[in-house]
Amino acid sequence: MRPASPVPVAGPYDVVPGPALLAGTAEGPGLAAHRDRHGPLPDLDLDTLLDLTTRARVRGRGGAGFPFATKLRAAAGRRRPVVVVNAGEGEPASAKDAALVGAAPHLVLDGAVTTARALGAREVHLVLPGERPDVAAALRFAARERDDRLRVHAHVADARFVAGQETAVLELLAGRPGFPVTAWQPASVAGHRRRPTVLSNAETWAHVGLLAHRGVAGYARHGTDREPGTTLLTLAVRGRRATVREVPYGARLRDVLPPEAWGQPALLGGFHGSWVTWETLASLRVSVDRLRALGTPLGAGVVLVPAPGECPLRLTSRIVDYLAGQSAGRCGPCLNGLPALASALRAVAAGSGRTDRLTALAGLVERRGACAHPDGTARLARSLLAALLGEVDAHLRGGCPALAGTALGAPTRRLHAVPAAPEGAA
Repeated sequence: MRPASPVPVAGPYDVVPGPALLAGTAEGPGLAAHRDRHGPLPDLDLDTLLDLTTRARVRGRGGAGFPFATKLRAAAGRRRPVVVVNAGEGEPASAKDAALVGAAPHLVLDGAVTTARALGAREVHLVLPGERPDVAAALRFAARERDDRLRVHAHVADARFVAGQETAVLELLAGRPGFPVTAWQPASVAGHRRRPTVLSNAETWAHVGLLAHRGVAGYARHGTDREPGTTLLTLAVRGRRATVREVPYGARLRDVLPPEAWGQPALLGGFHGSWVTWETLASLRVSVDRLRALGTPLGAGVVLVPAPGECPLRLTSRIVDYLAGQSAGRCGPCLNGLPALASALRAVAAGSGRTDRLTALAGLVERRGACAHPDGTARLARSLLAALLGEVDAHLRGGCPALAGTALGAPTRRLHAVPAAPEGAA
């Protein structure tokens, strides 16, 4: 039996109307309401779409933050391309793609259809989350409302953390189990059936759709000069309903956090993210570039805060146990390294382990896997020693600050950032 996720995948969440992607969604997710909000879908040629996505600096919202125009340019001028909407959202703590599909599915499809037309693609593939049937049903229904003169294929992803990784999605499209495999070329060059494949998550496609409707000036009305636009965040305090918010780049993170999060450390970026103290969290602004430079990448756009009295060290141990059980088990770092890392972290949480072994194991799995799963898991484990060293030291002395009711997130040495490791697929 694989360990279950410490965060319920299909947990309830609230959606706050936003300034761009989530603007006007109170009128409903149907096609007629969508067209009233945004108007008819413009027909853009490839040069225009490349220009728009380059000037607006559209990047993937799936974790890696890869420039969308780079994918688009790589897929152009080759064999007839394929477009893939990855709405699988394998990150259990994230609800942003689910919220977007529920509130504005046609904005997601507009981005995919605009790109398919510009590239001369004839088919769009939808990857649906098997563990979130309401999301799958909403995207299927939205696709049936439209007549885009494209072949639309739906695929249901397995309920696995790694199922959303680029090569795992390509395996699913090929009719094989959706596990990551080694790839010698990016999907935009040789993806589904060796055709150039533009594969992005639902939020990324919605940004492309919004840009097609608004143009660069309208799109850049929010955000900063270096990072125009907005991003979706899942704000989750354990034991309470999560909230999905649309936040402009450059906004102070503390200004969008719920009151229960104030003063608490948080896991930033999701299960492949990193722990930060409240002092650090309160000083951060929403920025892919700045957070990556600090070693605390935005990743899946999750801010996860422990419940009152919940130990972040034990929570991390449960997450790493879960991640070790979610691997494809096809390379040494996943097959042997992650279970060993999980065991070392359990020992530290129990007060019988050693931090040097934890650090050594994290170093052994990094940059050696067939995908980024070992790297993200190692980053999570390392971040405990960087941000929550006080909690770690207390456990090694036989105590637990969370259970004792003392303040969390006060490390015995000031070290807020951890070295950044490669991130997952965009």
